Amino acid sequence: MDDTELLVSSDQKMEDASTVNPTPAETAPLSSDSDSGESDSDSEDESESNQQIETLDSELSANPYNYDAYVQYIKLLRKTANLEKLRQAREAMSGMFPLSPSLWLEWARDEASLASSDNVPEIVKLYERGISDYQSVSLWCDYLNFLREFDPSVHGYTPDGISKMRSLFERAIPAAGFHVTEGNRIWEGYREFEQGILDTIDKDDLEERNKQIQRIRSIFHRHLSVPLKDLNSTLTTYKAWELEQGTDLDIRSDDLSKVSPQVAAANKKAQQMYSERAHLEENISKKDLSDTEKFQHFMSYIKFEQTSGDPTRVQAIYERAVAEFPVSSDLWIDYTSYLDRTLKVGKAITHAYSRATRSCPWTGDLWTRYLLALERGSASEKDIYAVFEKSLQCTFSSFEEYLELYLTRVDGLRRRMISTTMVETLDYSLIRETFQQASDYLTPQMQNTDSLVRLHAYWANLELNIGKDLAGARGVWDSFLKKSGGMLAAWLAYIDMEIRLGHVKEARSIYRRCYTRKFDGTGSEDICHGWLRFEREHGALEDFDHAVQKVTPRLEELQLIRLQQESAPIKPSAGVKEANPQKSTREKRKAGPNVEEESSAKRQKSKGQKMNDEDAEGKTATVPNKKNIKSGTGKPADSKKEETEDAKPGKPKIFTDECTAFLSNLSAKAQEEDIRKFFSDVGGVASIRILHDKGTGKPRGLAYVDFVDDEHLAAAIAKNRKMLLGKKISIARSNPKKGKKDFTRRGNEGSGNSKDTFQVSDKAKAPLDGENDGEKRGNEVELRGKNTFAVPRNVKALGFTTPKPIAEDETPKSNDEFRNMFLKK
Repeated sequence: MDDTELLVSSDQKMEDASTVNPTPAETAPLSSDSDSGESDSDSEDESESNQQIETLDSELSANPYNYDAYVQYIKLLRKTANLEKLRQAREAMSGMFPLSPSLWLEWARDEASLASSDNVPEIVKLYERGISDYQSVSLWCDYLNFLREFDPSVHGYTPDGISKMRSLFERAIPAAGFHVTEGNRIWEGYREFEQGILDTIDKDDLEERNKQIQRIRSIFHRHLSVPLKDLNSTLTTYKAWELEQGTDLDIRSDDLSKVSPQVAAANKKAQQMYSERAHLEENISKKDLSDTEKFQHFMSYIKFEQTSGDPTRVQAIYERAVAEFPVSSDLWIDYTSYLDRTLKVGKAITHAYSRATRSCPWTGDLWTRYLLALERGSASEKDIYAVFEKSLQCTFSSFEEYLELYLTRVDGLRRRMISTTMVETLDYSLIRETFQQASDYLTPQMQNTDSLVRLHAYWANLELNIGKDLAGARGVWDSFLKKSGGMLAAWLAYIDMEIRLGHVKEARSIYRRCYTRKFDGTGSEDICHGWLRFEREHGALEDFDHAVQKVTPRLEELQLIRLQQESAPIKPSAGVKEANPQKSTREKRKAGPNVEEESSAKRQKSKGQKMNDEDAEGKTATVPNKKNIKSGTGKPADSKKEETEDAKPGKPKIFTDECTAFLSNLSAKAQEEDIRKFFSDVGGVASIRILHDKGTGKPRGLAYVDFVDDEHLAAAIAKNRKMLLGKKISIARSNPKKGKKDFTRRGNEGSGNSKDTFQVSDKAKAPLDGENDGEKRGNEVELRGKNTFAVPRNVKALGFTTPKPIAEDETPKSNDEFRNMFLKK
């Protein structure tokens, strides 16, 4: 068959379509209206298919990660018989994704239809790739049948061919022969092959024939001991075969004692095991199930097999589950964790991790586990580095996952460098390069986080212990503090390193560098007290006196600042514009994160003026009764009641969240009915709110579920980490008060203008807390910034009115006098 002809699967042949254009002389007398109509229709279909192929080709060039586009592209290429492009498309798709069993089967059958003695090895490699991705019974059967048909050494029953097939059948049995409903196909194929060998043996060669008969009998015995569907039919077939061999058996009886008591006992146990699994098989085989229900049935089946204690059967049901749900990261994590516990090391584990990371490349946990599995299996540095580099090309939901990958890589390098059994010699520069790469990539994204401090502390520690480079360790901290000098934890870690090394002078020098810096909370005071404590424990009297001389003015200055902050009048909540602001926020930020506070003398000098300004501002900001405030036009506000009402935003629906569960890590497919069904065993669901992205309208994977009382809420929280639509959802009690505090705190986090937050691409975003401070519930109004205050439009914003000048001899009114003045009017 020519390579340009359309290739179809062995179970579906398409009609031949000639690619040769006949001459007009040949077609004129044979043409008819119907033939012409069919030709036009075929031409139009072909033109439309070619146009769709061009469109999909362009789309895949722009976005090679479009799985559905690949599937449609391959389907159209098969239809148009473009073999070369079809092969290229399949290779490209298999490089990006693990193909499904059906796609591998279709590909292998297409290539098998072109099989010849020359290309059999290439097709064998294709089948091997397919069964490497998924343990499919159908793919295994096709593979074995292909070899029996096209491999001369196999169908000729040469010693090499027989050995090859027996090895393949023994591989197929643990991979697919334990499939409860379809595993019989593997066992029957094995027996048929061995029976074919028996038929080729000379009848006079009794010794060889008896050996082959015993081999077939052994396969029957093994088959009868496995809990599979239709075991009774297999038993009947076995008895008929034994009768042919001259064994006296009652074919209508279940008694196998005449053959072997052990076989009889094994078969009885297999029948019992199948009865125990029949209802589980029925549950996962139902066709009207949702994905969530089917997934839950598979997990129940897996737990049942784990209690039975047979690793082969557990692996078999896991393989069936991942074939049904190939992109469920939770399922792959569960599967690989089981393999880690039971097999510990071996190619089966690393192969499972390879498949898992291809199916769910966005899950950082799988990549870190993969690296650890390679290390346990004593993989080479080249193989481990290749996996590590590949993992860094993936997109994860948080930068913590990238950090975990870098740390896992460093951990592995450190362990192998100090190991006495390692064959490879590793250079410390590998660790230094990994740390440098991690620091360069993560510092801008995770600035001012404890995780970043721990990373650099680990780096500095290894520079000392393995690299034996004190200057390198100090360079790590100096470089980090240039970028994150506002972090007290970083300075303390640097100081602690020098103290552990006994370098008192260097530690004192670091204290001198940082004691005047501004740190969050009480950090500025803490570093001063820390210096005094350090000198008390390690320094001489002169050093202690010097520290006191330096620290005392600084502590007095900080105390004065605290007193001024405490004595300042309470201003309106976040967002009120200050009257006559001296500097904009942008101008203040230009000063940098570590600006020194003004000297105490300068603050004392201007304290009186500032306090007067603050008092005036406090009086102006007092709003005793909004109904009686005059508008900018001079008319009372109550006379403009309708205008005020219109100026206010529409009254939002208020959710108190007093008895509410917060759900995160929801599937994008989750609907209200799915959540309600999930809590059906709990009951008491009052309402459900699924959060969507304001810009795209897509679900954010978050939801609030209101319950009628605390009893139902507690029962709902007990379902935390349960599976919903293939994902483990997190359930926590909603705490709106905590959320408000966190929102206020986050607005003031960090030092200077450095930010603790980092951004991840929309595709990789995932909630990190049960209470997301940035959420907007219902139609609530969110206030942003420091210069916004929610007041009616006809009331001037506080601080922006032009107050009537106060006469020099007039005493400023108190708040009570100011209130009475408005009430009298």
